[in-house]
Amino acid sequence: MKKLFLVCAATQGLSACATPETRIKNALIDAGLSKPVSACMAERMVDRLSLLQLNKLRGLKKLKETDGQKLSIEQFVKKTKSLQDPEILGVVSSSGVICAIKAG
Repeated sequence: MKKLFLVCAATQGLSACATPETRIKNALIDAGLSKPVSACMAERMVDRLSLLQLNKLRGLKKLKETDGQKLSIEQFVKKTKSLQDPEILGVVSSSGVICAIKAG
């Protein structure tokens, strides 16, 4: 395990060794969602979506609001519709509601 860590750190940096959950959480934060909601949603989404679907979601970080304000769950769900994947939309919607309640 220690060798794997050293190889990852040496070859591509620590972000390359990040788990899918960490990558999704960071992408959600980059998209403008709060840290607690992003962590909660990422935990739920990695168990429910394929890696391909998770990669599509990571691309939404480019849609961050330009005024620097945090993105609401409702705004994020609307942006998720652009991916045209009903399963992603369903998981994002249900995770967003549950995580917003937990964080609130």
